[in-house]
Order: sequence, then structure tokens, then C-alpha cells
Amino acid sequence: MTLPKMALGAMYFGTKVDERTAFSILDRYAELGGAFIDTSDNYSFWMSETGFGGQSEALLGRWLASNPGVRVRLSTKVGAQPTRVGGFPDHLEGLREDVVRGAMAKSFERLGVDAVDLYWAHVEDPTVPVENLVETFGGLVRDGLTARWGVSNHPSWLLERIRATAELAGHPQPSAYQQRYSYLQPAGGMAVEGQPIPLGMLSPDGLDFLRRNPSVDGWVYTATLLGRYDRNDRPLETEYRHPGTERRLEALTRVATARGLRPGQVVLAWLASGSPALTPIVGVSSVEQVEQAVVGASTELTEDELAALNGA
Repeated sequence: MTLPKMALGAMYFGTKVDERTAFSILDRYAELGGAFIDTSDNYSFWMSETGFGGQSEALLGRWLASNPGVRVRLSTKVGAQPTRVGGFPDHLEGLREDVVRGAMAKSFERLGVDAVDLYWAHVEDPTVPVENLVETFGGLVRDGLTARWGVSNHPSWLLERIRATAELAGHPQPSAYQQRYSYLQPAGGMAVEGQPIPLGMLSPDGLDFLRRNPSVDGWVYTATLLGRYDRNDRPLETEYRHPGTERRLEALTRVATARGLRPGQVVLAWLASGSPALTPIVGVSSVEQVEQAVVGASTELTEDELAALNGA
């Protein structure tokens, strides 16, 4: 089987997903050849009685300590940890250099590592000039604290500016871009439930940027709409109920039936097989779900299947 083009989302590990279950999921993901595990310093503050995050990184640190030599790659983020209980999204740690380096040190302590594979500017911080941002994150790469850096929840025009500024100044450029995206799309102009940070949706401009810049990895979250493709007990939100959704669901069902897969698995395959190819961050709460996700993300769709899905 092809190695899965996905990242295992660890958002709820240590809070909603208990340690024993999370360890079983992580063990199985590693056995199946999964590489990237994605977390953040603020996961999951909204599930913790403390009002702050860090539980996910701490659990991953305990799992790594109990599995010395395991071959996985770590992705974590900075910038969206609330600075006070109930402070999200208006009172966040932000992206000043001293804050970033301090937060990174705490993340490393929880994870039990001295470097990560990918470090993200989690949300835009308009108080930090672009010149300072690229100096901060470029410095982390030069210091060997992260192999690469990326930006999430930033508009694509700002990503263009960040990369140009980094190139001009001779700093390492961001090589990954993360936004929310899935096969079904909300109706234009409608607010998306559970998306309090603006500019978190992957726009057509963002897709075009990734097509034009294949050296930048595109990562997407909420890829399976929290299980709504496969679970009748989780109906689609109002913003997804429009004629375009009906056409796409019909095409998705046809491909899934012909392949003997679940619709959600085909969505993961569509993301990984498309142009641009995207890396879905998949959150799971059971071993069975991670097994299903790996199958979906490892499936290569044919040109005819992609044409049918894209043309709906």
C-alpha cells in the first residue's frame, strides 16, 4: 500500500481522547507507515478546565518517551494560545520573537524533543511586521530548532508577501500553508460554524498559489467535516445546504460505491490525488478510524474519477 499522504491530527489527545486510546491510535498509525503528527501549543484549551492548551503536546511527549526510535515527524504551532482564561480569539500569545521562542521552548519540554520537523505561525498577528516574522521563523530554521516553517490561517496574498520578504532578506521561506478545506464547500458569503478566526478557509486564490508554487506544501484541516460525510447523526450545517452540495454528494457516492470505500475516504483520496495535491490533517478517536483514514489517504484516484468529482 502507498504510504498515506496525511497528517494525524492530535488536537483532542489528552482531553477528549484519553491517553490509552490515543496511544493505541498512535501505535497503529506508526505501524501503518504514517509519518506526520500534527498538534499545537493551544490544543485543546477549550476542553481543559485550566482554560489553556498543552495537553496534546504533553501526551505526545509521553508516547514518544515510551516508543524510543519511533519514526514519526512532528508538526506543531504557535500564536493561538490564549493569554487569559476565555481570551480566545481576542487575547492570544501572538507572534513576537520573544513569545515564539518562549512558547517553542515550552512545546519542546512537553514533547520531550529538541527540534521539530515543521513549525507553524498558527494565526495571523497584525501587530508583528512581516520583516520581523520572517526573521523570527527563519532564525528558528537556522538555529536547527525546526527543519521547516509554515503559516496557517493567513490570506494567500499575505503568504506571497511573507515569502517575497523572506527571499529578499535571505531568510528561509515558509514551505507549508495550512487552511480549512474539504470537497464540499459552503455557500459564498455565509459564516462557517466553528470558524472564529477570519481568513481560515482555503480560497481559490490560495489553491492557485499552491498550483503555481509546488515547493509549498498545502495542508488542510476539517478535511472530512467532522465525520459528516459518513455519519447520518451529523447532518451538514446550514451553510453547506445548497444545490452544489447535492451534485457533489451524488458524484462522491458513485465513486465511493465503485471503489468499495466510504465517502469520507474518497474525500481524503481526492485531496491527496488532486492538483494541487493537499495533505489532509485527520482527527480520529479510535483505531478503526485511523485505519480507515490511512486507506483513504493512500488511495490514488484515476483521472476519470477526479474528473467526475471535480466536474460535479
